[in-house]
Amino acid sequence: MPKTHSPTKRLLIKGIIATCLLSVTRVGFAATLAKVVAVRVWPSSTYTRMTIETNTRLKYKYSLLNNPKRLAIDINDINLDTTLKKISSKVLSHDPYIKSINVIQLNSKTVRIMVDLKQDVKPNTFTLPPIEKYKNRLVIDLYPSKVASNEGDDPLLALLEEYKDGDLSKKQSEIKIDNNKKKPPQKKNTQNKTPPVIVVLDPGHGGEDPGAIGLKKTREKDIVLQIARRTYNLLKKEPNIKVYMTRNEDVFIPLNVRVAKARSLQADLFISIHADAFIDRSVKGSTVFALSTKGASSSAASYLAQTQNEADQIGGVSRSGDKYLDNTILDLVQKTTLTNGVILGSSILNRMKSVNKLHKPSIEKAGFAVLKAPDIPSVLVETGFISNADEEKKLNTAAFQIEISTAIVNGIKDYLKKRKK
Repeated sequence: MPKTHSPTKRLLIKGIIATCLLSVTRVGFAATLAKVVAVRVWPSSTYTRMTIETNTRLKYKYSLLNNPKRLAIDINDINLDTTLKKISSKVLSHDPYIKSINVIQLNSKTVRIMVDLKQDVKPNTFTLPPIEKYKNRLVIDLYPSKVASNEGDDPLLALLEEYKDGDLSKKQSEIKIDNNKKKPPQKKNTQNKTPPVIVVLDPGHGGEDPGAIGLKKTREKDIVLQIARRTYNLLKKEPNIKVYMTRNEDVFIPLNVRVAKARSLQADLFISIHADAFIDRSVKGSTVFALSTKGASSSAASYLAQTQNEADQIGGVSRSGDKYLDNTILDLVQKTTLTNGVILGSSILNRMKSVNKLHKPSIEKAGFAVLKAPDIPSVLVETGFISNADEEKKLNTAAFQIEISTAIVNGIKDYLKKRKK
């Protein structure tokens, strides 16, 4: 019996063939072009960061141009859509590095981003895989081409340069560790001849990394910066205490650069300030953490340490900065440093209990990367849980921020009377 083909089957076959042909034509190829999800520009006095977030990893190349100073970034397999065009409007007038940004469609599948510069820069470009709320990201960090010679007491730019080149941890591991280290010569003071106690405050997160976010969209990075500034102002009034901050603006600083800054300043104390979140929104209360090299003191401590240690991945760091990691430094952690960290943490926690309910009655311990300075007693203060509606509300008030700052300062003063030497 001869085979017959129905008109319906013939139409179906033609449709399949047309679809196959379409997939190799320009229309079909367009489906493979990257889609831009978001663009961001984070200016700071230290460096400016540009990020382009897309659904797939981008292929790109860049070149520096002169007369005038410009940075040209060519991105392949992408179309100039409305989201990418918005990057021009992200430039702020006070940005020390970027004057303006213009974007053009160079050809059918290449976009050029032209960055007009205010000064000579050293770009550091890299891509990041998806993590948490972020998809694939192309990151362009613009550092000044020369580190200012008059840095004064803040070595951050030089440390970031070492970090970018992959030399930071190697140089840090070469620093001689001595808990009885002598401070550099101080100016003579007839009222007080002892060298000042150097305190470094570390407001967590910053820039591309917002930290935890509350129900009312409060960002951890903003709250902890406010609390750190208040604490800084209180400590400045204390005799024989010199205080610094790892960041005093909305900028992302890698974890081991924060530690390196404290060591470069020959700090006596390092206090990292946070306002974290937990999966259970009923959890609340203040907590103080010290470093543990043998595991966390509780499952909650382990969870919080894990989330905090992911800050580098969220904020975005170049792989070049991980060449030596910080394993060498961690191996050198001294017993006196750990003991004084516990004394410092307990002193601050004792003062915090009069300000806010405590999450735990004693200090917790976990392997926080930011506490791993081998010669500086370090603690991490969780001022409250921003994931809890009541504490989010309190953290936004000046009154509560001042109470927390005062408790930290009083805890430091208590510690100085009890520390091991």
